[in-house]
Amino acid sequence: MKRMTKLTAVSMAAVIAAASLTACGSSTSPATTEKAAETTAASGETAAPAGDSGDKQFKVGICQLVQHSALDAATKGFVDVLKEKYGDNVVIDEQNAQGDSATCTTIINGFVSNEYDLILANATPALQAAMNATQDIPILGTSVTDYGTALAMDNFDATKGTGINVSGTSDLAPLGQQEDMILEIVPDVKKVSILYCSAEANSKFQATEIGKYLKEDGIDYQEFTFADSNDLQSVVQSAVADCDALYIPTDNTAASNMTVVTNIVQPAGIPIICGEENMMMSGGLATLSISYEDLGRATGEQAIEILSNGADVKTMPIAYASATTKEYNKAYADAIGITMPSDYKALDK
Repeated sequence: MKRMTKLTAVSMAAVIAAASLTACGSSTSPATTEKAAETTAASGETAAPAGDSGDKQFKVGICQLVQHSALDAATKGFVDVLKEKYGDNVVIDEQNAQGDSATCTTIINGFVSNEYDLILANATPALQAAMNATQDIPILGTSVTDYGTALAMDNFDATKGTGINVSGTSDLAPLGQQEDMILEIVPDVKKVSILYCSAEANSKFQATEIGKYLKEDGIDYQEFTFADSNDLQSVVQSAVADCDALYIPTDNTAASNMTVVTNIVQPAGIPIICGEENMMMSGGLATLSISYEDLGRATGEQAIEILSNGADVKTMPIAYASATTKEYNKAYADAIGITMPSDYKALDK
């Protein structure tokens, strides 16, 4: 059964098309930028072009929750777009919280104290920390699944903006179509285990929505939550004890620990359907893929609209990926002896 996502998606295709040239960007702290400028002056070399921003200079802080391929790609896309636009006239302070929400708060508070012009919050806990830290500095999120859930807003309409100093891009691929994948890959599926970190509100949102679709199709399911990486192994063992397929949403903690998951699930011969491509390639079977680098680039274009064109972040619509692709990890499929439907794209590590 094919469905459209229940969220009204604001296409970011035009944004991505306008930002189709990818440059080799770099992220630097203010201190690094100042040191580089001093070195150039001392050597007598001619400075690089400053970019398309006149004399205006911007300070942008990036708080990324944790290091893994999807979030890294989103950050890269964002930085590339700003560097292409502003050159040396943008100072980017990129920091990683190493998976700790409290560290997100510390990082964001530093951005606020230094009066940065804009903050990028990469992943939901980073977005929540930013929202709690400032009501004045524009905040853009990326790799955030559902802004209504992340910001605890009832009756949220993504097309109208948040009404506060927050906007951004969502990494949500249509959940109804993700549930369809489970039935396509395992036609005789009877029971699905849903695995996610209890600390991630957007993972709970996805699990609930997937559960609704499974119930509509008469498929039993059970949610299995872990608090952090310390209890992940035991929870995964329970999750695969009695299921035909395992679903993992776009969960940052799970994404950072896919090796632990795979080492238990693959020997059991259970298909893993993941919320995004990098999780799949780290040890899952299939996903409905979007490009996280394109997502980051689209967020960068939103930043330019705010910094250069005076766009109001409060009314800026949330943007969603306009294209999805069914993909599968050939190595995992071979390992569990499953033949994939013909319309799935095979990827190898």
